[in-house]
Amino acid sequence: MNIFRRFIFSLLLISGCTLCFSGCGFYTFTGASIDYSKVKTVSIGNFYDESNTGPANLSQDFTNAIRDYFQQNTSLALVDEDGDLQIQGVISGYRFSPQAPQSGGNTNLEGADAAGLERLTISVKADYINTTDDTYNFENKTFSFYDDYNPNTQDRTAAEQQLIPTITDQIILDIFNASVANW
Repeated sequence: MNIFRRFIFSLLLISGCTLCFSGCGFYTFTGASIDYSKVKTVSIGNFYDESNTGPANLSQDFTNAIRDYFQQNTSLALVDEDGDLQIQGVISGYRFSPQAPQSGGNTNLEGADAAGLERLTISVKADYINTTDDTYNFENKTFSFYDDYNPNTQDRTAAEQQLIPTITDQIILDIFNASVANW
């Protein structure tokens, strides 16, 4: 019985310490470490498409998606400019490249020699400024992600509609982690 009481006491002590120390810091379930007593606003500038090879709406869709992500995953107010946190950048790369080439004279849906897979890679260069703490600021940092599709079964336009949201979601997550989650 004495061992059982020691076990319960130890368990309660460990649980109490865990609860006390888990409140330290400014972390949230999204991984953001924002000091909301100092930081109240975020401004996210338009991400222009400098690659000149993506779809016409890529810039606007990316900008809207990153703004939505920050609004959904932080308690910061989105302002047009001069936020406590400031993010801006450009879409610097948008390219298709063949992966896993096939032999045997196969052609894809467009009649060209077929690759077993084709890869879409999107790159974004971003700047981040925290006006209250410049420890994690960065300038011209490149974030890139890719996804593959089979050009033998899906045309490029349909693939773009499917791949772009997946790729940009990952890039936005990476920007979020590099800025407010400090990863």
